[in-house]
Amino acid sequence: MVAAWFVFDLGHFLTLDALKSQQAWLASVYRDNPLLVAGVFFAVYVACTGASIPGAAVLTLAAGAIFGVVIGTALVSFASSIGATLAFLASRYLFRDAVQSRFAERLRPINAGMARDGAFYLFSLRLVPVFPFFAVNLLMGLTPIRAVTFFWVSQLGMFLGTVVYVNAGTQLARIESLRDIATPGLLLSFAALGLLPWVGKGIMGMIVQRRVYARWQKPERYDRNLVVIGAGAAGLVSSLIAATVKAKVTLVEAGKMGGDCLNYGCVPSKALIKSARIAEEMRQADRFGLAPVEPAFSFAEVMRRVHAVIAEVEPHDSEERYTGLGVDVVKGYARIVDPWTVEITSEDGSTQRLTTRSIVIAAGAAPLIPDLPGLEGSGYVTSDTLWEEFAKLDVMPRRILMLGGGPIGCELSQAFARLGAEVTQVDRGERLLPREDADVADLALAALEASGVKVLTGHAALGIENDAAGKRLIASNGDGEIAIPFDALILAVGRKARLTGYGLEDLGIEVERTVVTDAYLATIYPNIYAAGDVAGPYQFTHVAAHQAWYASVNALFGQFRRFKADYRVIPWTTFLDPEIARVGLNEQDARAAGVAHEVTVFPLHELDRAIAESAKQGFVKVLTPPGKDRILGVTIVGDHAGELIAEYVLAMKHGLGLNKILGTIHIYPTMSEANKYAAGEWKKKHAPQRLLSLVGKYHAWRRG
Repeated sequence: MVAAWFVFDLGHFLTLDALKSQQAWLASVYRDNPLLVAGVFFAVYVACTGASIPGAAVLTLAAGAIFGVVIGTALVSFASSIGATLAFLASRYLFRDAVQSRFAERLRPINAGMARDGAFYLFSLRLVPVFPFFAVNLLMGLTPIRAVTFFWVSQLGMFLGTVVYVNAGTQLARIESLRDIATPGLLLSFAALGLLPWVGKGIMGMIVQRRVYARWQKPERYDRNLVVIGAGAAGLVSSLIAATVKAKVTLVEAGKMGGDCLNYGCVPSKALIKSARIAEEMRQADRFGLAPVEPAFSFAEVMRRVHAVIAEVEPHDSEERYTGLGVDVVKGYARIVDPWTVEITSEDGSTQRLTTRSIVIAAGAAPLIPDLPGLEGSGYVTSDTLWEEFAKLDVMPRRILMLGGGPIGCELSQAFARLGAEVTQVDRGERLLPREDADVADLALAALEASGVKVLTGHAALGIENDAAGKRLIASNGDGEIAIPFDALILAVGRKARLTGYGLEDLGIEVERTVVTDAYLATIYPNIYAAGDVAGPYQFTHVAAHQAWYASVNALFGQFRRFKADYRVIPWTTFLDPEIARVGLNEQDARAAGVAHEVTVFPLHELDRAIAESAKQGFVKVLTPPGKDRILGVTIVGDHAGELIAEYVLAMKHGLGLNKILGTIHIYPTMSEANKYAAGEWKKKHAPQRLLSLVGKYHAWRRG
């Protein structure tokens, strides 16, 4: 139909002059055959709009000239919506999959916005006729908006414009051009109407807020601008930002300043991993031309070093430092009494109440304790408590059972095995590190087994037995039950957000696995925010600090502008030897999301520095869209992978592709050259072969 339109120049029938010249004839035909004319007109209108053929404005004028305002409006209103929906569906089934696949990353925030507010966007566009009618139809077909929603919103949104044009058609003789209808004043009026849904949304938001706050009495004045609950990474950053911008801020912490990362997680585990790695290198000194030796050490001294490292880092997160920076630090337990009041109970039992404009919940997370029969009598430790408990020991437990196959379990298993313990690692999953690609998990398994860890995947823990014969875990592997003896049991099966004990349930703040927040990290109360492990979705210290910026800035300045938390480029590292670092999509995520991609791999055994350091195990794996150098994600396995990934994080954050990395000078010989060589591997796969063939012929000609 579209081809016929242009081949036979049918467009000249849908001009204002043609309509005016045929007006009298059309009117007489309508008088003789009203139903036939109305039916043909309806079909033509639907066909033209469905095929995205220009002429809708002239057809709408014709409806007014032939049928009058009432019947003309009815015909055009339904015909335009039906035709628009046909164009919408054609665009969806012909182009959406290809467009979404090719531009998946860029369209992800747009898709999320359309899923959330698509009706508002469409309604605004329909009210403003400066946006081409056919373009709106086609573009909306590429989005996730439902067809039913598209139809009724189009019907409603186009109604006012339809009435204006149909009414103008009744005065066709006075119209010299379409500009006589679409005057600047009328277009501005439509543009103003286009803001109505957003004004309405704002009003609805205010109504919802009033309803949420209805049962609370708002203070007349406030003691603080911000109260932060929890002094982990998110709480420290939130309070520091508030103090930096001269807000009056109180930071409440019942335990140790610095939270889990300093006291129980990142800092002590990395200190232990370093000692264990040195011990392993002593055993394998022959790799470097030296005589191997079995390390002799005191486990008590190793644990003392771990606590010495914590003590050395501690001043960075101390009460004294933050007090000096302008933060009011209060030791005690916080409870949110109402949306603007926090009650703090000190260790001596005394209480105080502070009123505050805003609150940031940064209560963190705690180790997950599985419901296992016999667990309570097993003397288990968690990834949090083992540092204090093991520091009391003169000798390391001989047989250590690690329950859990995630990053924490893998890191600790390898470390204790390298220090000489007999470590058995049990996980009910089919493989370790399920969030990583299968080839990465295979390397992790090989590294653990090479360090002496006995890995039992696909084994579900059933319970603990403890008698005169000792302690043992009973596990099922599908073929039957086995007993695994141990002297120490470490639980590393995950972490759960701290959601109780500070008033969330009394205020009705929604919780699932974490505190439920919107894109701005606000709870159902717009002045109460959450950040860090308690908010999810990532339980990393660097993400907690990242979220804290958004939560605190929105809490302090949200009345002017709010910022959505940005999770587009989140890196992380599992500190095994070799390290596993990742940012963006990996292969299994890309397949699950249906993202078209190609994979480029550079093996570290080809890197000069890796060869020189006998650190050849691992690779750099980069995912890109087919034929494009844009980086979708990177996984690096190898020495210093956590440092190497930073270049790709920067590139992804700022939209730099592999060609930019390839064109950047990297120092020789360094591990960072692996990033450049990975980019070079991609370039070789996409070399212009035809051009190179011509260049080869040119050089042959030059040689005579």
